[in-house]
Amino acid sequence: MTTTGQDTDAVRVLQELEDGRSSVRLRAALAAGTTPAPCFVDKLVERCALEPEFFVRDMLTWALTRHPVSMTLPGLLREVRSERARARSQALHTLSKIGDRRAWPAITRELLSDADDEVARSAWRAAVVLVPEGEEPGLAAVLTRQLGRGGRETQLSLSRALVALGDAVLPALRAATTSPDRHVRAHALATERLLRDPDAGSGFAIEEAKRVVALGGSGEEGR
Repeated sequence: MTTTGQDTDAVRVLQELEDGRSSVRLRAALAAGTTPAPCFVDKLVERCALEPEFFVRDMLTWALTRHPVSMTLPGLLREVRSERARARSQALHTLSKIGDRRAWPAITRELLSDADDEVARSAWRAAVVLVPEGEEPGLAAVLTRQLGRGGRETQLSLSRALVALGDAVLPALRAATTSPDRHVRAHALATERLLRDPDAGSGFAIEEAKRVVALGGSGEEGR
């Protein structure tokens, strides 16, 4: 392929990333990841913040992981500070897929407690991937402050993030099981159960913990 042909293909991909049809945008994101080029990086990051379709956003993230981290990291780190929730969420999701720990300082307490549930969930997932060795207990202490938050899916996301930290989470988690807030207490008990028995269904564990707390139990009975 001639240089002119390559340039023409790149221009076409960049244009199609903004096409009104999601199928065309998906194809363009696939092309950008299949044949990575520096000219795609800024547009891919930009589209992550704007793309309304989940499956296209996922392909955009994949395309970014196909490019050198030195090219993608600066733009993604800018996006986690964006005023747009979708931009923050997708940038965090992409950072978790890239897995480069140089991004760790960007995972702030503000992001871990973001008012938008999708942003917070993305931050939790990124944090457990990027946390440096030895800093897991500190992260666990921050994450357990979010126990009891949101609906079932949000609680499941937090439980999975905490379980991923392993035994480092136990001190903070056990402290949360004595919280005066019954929602926090139930969520902590469910997460502790999942840590002890990873094969237990996440949804079942949370519902069972809520039932125990509602009946006035401490969750210690079955230990």
